[in-house]
Amino acid sequence: MELVGVRDIIEHGAEVIRTEAAALAMLAGQLDADFAAAVDLLVGARGRIILAGMGKSGHIARKIAATLSATGSAAYYLHPGEASHGDLGVMRSGDVAVVLSNSGETPEVVAVLTHAQRLAVPVIAMTAGAESMLARNAAITLKLPDCGEACPEGIAPTTSTTMMLALGDALAVAAMRRRGVSRNDLAYWHPGGRIGWGMQTVAALVRRNEPLPLVRPETSARDVVLEMTSCGKGVAGVVDSDGNLVGVITDGDLRRAFDRMLIAVAGEIMTRNPVTIACDASVDDAVARMQENKVTVLFVMEKAGSRRPWGLLHIHDLQLGG
Repeated sequence: MELVGVRDIIEHGAEVIRTEAAALAMLAGQLDADFAAAVDLLVGARGRIILAGMGKSGHIARKIAATLSATGSAAYYLHPGEASHGDLGVMRSGDVAVVLSNSGETPEVVAVLTHAQRLAVPVIAMTAGAESMLARNAAITLKLPDCGEACPEGIAPTTSTTMMLALGDALAVAAMRRRGVSRNDLAYWHPGGRIGWGMQTVAALVRRNEPLPLVRPETSARDVVLEMTSCGKGVAGVVDSDGNLVGVITDGDLRRAFDRMLIAVAGEIMTRNPVTIACDASVDDAVARMQENKVTVLFVMEKAGSRRPWGLLHIHDLQLGG
């Protein structure tokens, strides 16, 4: 492909992104009390949050439902096309409905709106049509800026769906903060995949059946090598008479003390004030600490602030599924 053609393609792509970024900036600038009221409505719902939308708006609604559920607001996607054929039964009194339609005139959502009115379910509209059918039947309307689509023909949903997605994220995160959702709560809802792996505690990975490689400050360098070899982690901890960790010895420390190996003791060659981590810290915290301090092994303490070693963690233990 000619270089000119490549540059044109890149510029076309960049133009779409700039157009959508400008629309998002406008959207952020026009959030008002209606947005706050919508968040209060979501947080105060006695039942679930029902998301509905057709076509591309439906795809975005499905994603917003997933994000709300993942951040503490139980949500469900209702397909408007299926709603009239029995799926309206998912909606109950006490629910809150969020209906997406760029024009606000999507005929398939009428059944959803009618059923919501029948059950006194408040509707939050997400639309660019401030005077549309959807807006007229909603308790709260979150209006999208009239920016036009990034599609060169102004037809394919692009800018509008990007704004809907961002507005859905804003609702979910704002509701999450209002609910006081914690990191531990998120861990309960994300037990699988990389998120679940990173949010579990270090204690879950420590092999407690393996003896810790511990020596005293007066232990000879020769015996330190034997202890390090026995555990296979390439490290030994140095503990005082109270069992508190006062230093660590790594392969690097041994190499630096090679000329003194016959006479040195652990207290002379150890690295003092070693980097450690508490057993209730997260895997993500452990990875970050290793990377920050350029180490591959951490002694795990009984609790934050403690110097009593509880376990040993190697970087290989922190690999997903490792």
